[in-house]
Amino acid sequence: MSNTSKVIIIYIVGLIFGALFLDIWSSDTNILKALLGLGWTALLLIGIFFAEKNETKS
Repeated sequence: MSNTSKVIIIYIVGLIFGALFLDIWSSDTNILKALLGLGWTALLLIGIFFAEKNETKS
């Protein structure tokens, strides 16, 4: 399994965790929940960047 696939699986598990336990997709959202989702997506993009960088280097 490639590093990119691992990063994407961790991202999906994090989304499920956020949806079920942190309730980030509820109807009463606030700025903190929105920033949490944006931050998680930013971490995904950073993770994919470094995973691809390390795969092409090896």
